[in-house]
Amino acid sequence: MNEYIFFDATLCQRFQQFVAELGVTSETRPDAMEGIVVMLSDELADEIEERIYAEYEALMAEQHALVETAEGDKARSLMGVNITLPDGQPCVVRIPAHHARRLFANFTVEEIHELVSSIAADAVNPSTGPLCRKA
Repeated sequence: MNEYIFFDATLCQRFQQFVAELGVTSETRPDAMEGIVVMLSDELADEIEERIYAEYEALMAEQHALVETAEGDKARSLMGVNITLPDGQPCVVRIPAHHARRLFANFTVEEIHELVSSIAADAVNPSTGPLCRKA
C-alpha cells in the first residue's frame, strides 16, 4: 500500500478526487497521531505513480502554506513526509512543525524528501565504522 498523509480534510478530498479521475481507488484511515492517511494500491503504472506523486507534492506545498499561516487552535504540531524504506515498505516520517517550517524555508520539497529518506534509511540500516572514510 502507498500511503499519503494529510492534515487538512479539503486537501485530502482534492487528492482523492484527483486519484479517482486517474481511475485509482483509495481508502482512508485516521492517522494514529494526527491527520488522515490516504491508502492507494502499490501496483500502479509508473506514469500514474509519477502523476500522483507530483499532485501530492503540490498539495504538500499548499499544506505547508496552511501550517505557516495557522494560528491558535488551527496551528499544527506535526508535518509528515512520505518515504519508502529500503525494504520497500512505505512510511510517514513525522517532523515537528517548527522544524518543518525551517526546512521548507531553505529546501525544496524534493530536497526535504531526499534528506528524510536518507536519514530513515541510515536509521534502519546504520553504518558502522568511522564517519570519514573512502566511498
